Amino acid sequence: MMKMTSNKMKNELETRLARDNRAISYDREKDVFRIENKSTGKGISISLSGIVAKWHIEKEKAIDEVVYYVEEGLNAMEDPIRLSDHEKHIFPVIRSASFPVEAEEGIPFLIDEHTAETKIYYAVDMGKTYRLIDSRVMEKEGWEASRIREIALFNARSLPTPLKEDQVRGNVFYFLNTNDGYDASRILNKGFLNEMKKRITGTMVISIPHQDVLIVADVLNNTGYDVLAQMAMSFFANGRVPITALSFIYENGELEPIFILGKNK
Repeated sequence: MMKMTSNKMKNELETRLARDNRAISYDREKDVFRIENKSTGKGISISLSGIVAKWHIEKEKAIDEVVYYVEEGLNAMEDPIRLSDHEKHIFPVIRSASFPVEAEEGIPFLIDEHTAETKIYYAVDMGKTYRLIDSRVMEKEGWEASRIREIALFNARSLPTPLKEDQVRGNVFYFLNTNDGYDASRILNKGFLNEMKKRITGTMVISIPHQDVLIVADVLNNTGYDVLAQMAMSFFANGRVPITALSFIYENGELEPIFILGKNK
């Protein structure tokens, strides 16, 4: 069986991403692969260890995903971000508390506190990808943060919330997974959460392990917590944009992070 290493992964990514207008570098000490546009100096840095680990589970799919992510990201950087006349494309996105607070050039993103584990960023949807809104864009177009928040949250409330239901050991799990990039953002839709609360007969626990899934659990016994903890950890480890492996109890309109010590079954 072939063993993937950081060096092999670097060579593979270099082969698939190299273009005349791109500069590629590799920091062996930090195990970080970087690709940037030569004319703008803007680019994307990737930690290879995570992709190598993912390759051992998903093989070529892991490489395909990162190539897609980089290509879309680099293309987006070449297109100027616009807010005016793009109001319907402004959305909130949830990120982990450790996610960078500023763009590479040191320009701060528009960020709001959410929970101890998560923060709210704001983005302009550009079709296959999106760009986070920073202070430079706001100043350039003369937009106030309050206007962006209001529009983004309105748009988040308008997103569909189709659910798949599964029952495990007497507990009910609802999965939201549309892959539109904003599945985790549905956690900001209070109307949706309150409607779910009415369906819950036990304890309502929510998990957003990565950006493309939201899990609502109706926990009716202690096993439910274990099952959710294992689900959340699995999704967190395999998500393209991981958020948090912790879950949140939803009570009185508030989210409270809980640590579940999962048992191996």
